[in-house]
Amino acid sequence: MKATSDLVVFPLNSEVNKEGHLVIGGCDTVKLAADFGTPLYLFDELDLRSQCRDFKAEFGNRYPDVSVLYASKAFINRALATIFKEEGLGLDVVSGGEQSIAQSVDFPAERVYFHGNNKSAEELRMALRWHIGRIVVDNFHELTMLGQLAHEMGHRQDILLRLTPGVDPHTHKYIATGVIDSKFGFGLSVAEQALTQAMAAPSLNLVGLHFHIGSLLFETEPYLKSIDAVLDFAAEMKWKHDFQLKELNVGGGFAIQYTYGAPAPRPGVYANAISSRIITKCREVKLPLPRLVIEPGRSIVGRAGVALYRVGAIKDIPSIRRYVSVDGGMADNIRPAIYGSKYEALVANKALEPVTEKVTIAGKFCESGDILITDISLPPVSAGDIIAIPDCGAYCLSMASNYNSSLKPPIIMVKEGKARLIRRRETFEDMVRNDIS
Repeated sequence: MKATSDLVVFPLNSEVNKEGHLVIGGCDTVKLAADFGTPLYLFDELDLRSQCRDFKAEFGNRYPDVSVLYASKAFINRALATIFKEEGLGLDVVSGGEQSIAQSVDFPAERVYFHGNNKSAEELRMALRWHIGRIVVDNFHELTMLGQLAHEMGHRQDILLRLTPGVDPHTHKYIATGVIDSKFGFGLSVAEQALTQAMAAPSLNLVGLHFHIGSLLFETEPYLKSIDAVLDFAAEMKWKHDFQLKELNVGGGFAIQYTYGAPAPRPGVYANAISSRIITKCREVKLPLPRLVIEPGRSIVGRAGVALYRVGAIKDIPSIRRYVSVDGGMADNIRPAIYGSKYEALVANKALEPVTEKVTIAGKFCESGDILITDISLPPVSAGDIIAIPDCGAYCLSMASNYNSSLKPPIIMVKEGKARLIRRRETFEDMVRNDIS
């Protein structure tokens, strides 16, 4: 069997069989690649459900009233939405498209929160018609427009205000969202104006405040500073305007382990820090405890997803580098190209063989930056081998494109030795279906 340390970044139900093949959810990944073709993405259903239950239990055991929403932007389709509905989670959606996926599986509207910094009038009407649970208002333009639309439709909508508390989350600048210089939310300098405008709108019901300070946060301190800032603001607004804070949404951003050398905190670490600080701070500023809302996305689906590729061309540059090209790349996983994201990998059909060479795994697309992993040590790699890259459940598929007119890969769900297709591979007919000649 493969050493446990080598599989720590793979789904919980991962092992290596006696043939040296990587097995996930009881399914031989080499056989999956043969049956479904590559590139191929898979999700381990038991890992997905385990993460949902962990977040509910860890926060629920520490705080009296908690709602866990899955952040759909990490990746959503009908199969995943159904699982989250069954596990009792809510959804954080950011577009009409994500709303439509939720509606297609009869997701309970009251458990859906609508985010976004530039929601269109039609998206807001769609949410109002659906009687969506909460709309998280991001700016004055939206605040005014939503108030008018809700009035015209004869609806009183529950809302939260998104605040930017001005806290540095110590993450990549592209995924830091709680700093003052951010396109998201109301800065604390104008938050009082937004709050009074929201409270004065007869068609809006301001029930709480929201912040989301960034993604891949390995530290809890940024959450604690943000909680302090937002609860201080809420206490001041209670004194000045009789604002009643019924909900505090602290967003998501909980990290996962992408590489062997960077373990991430477990959900309980975040739950303990966040819950205890809210309880302590509310006691200090004399506020009743609000409902706590969290929005994990990557931390639920990231580890559950694995990408499988087939090796093609191999290029040796003596004394410089060995490029191993695979049949996917930046069209299905653009994160390394735009964030410099790091990944591990296994040769799925040679998982028991000793590591003997350092290679760079390159994608097939016409960009020099189409590199999935630089300088990783693997067993000898040959054309036809299957490369498995873990932690691909979040953002890879939701940010995928048809660059070079490539076909988006199929997705399967594995559980107890069975694999089911949850999205078919695109076809060339799909590629031209919307074109008009």
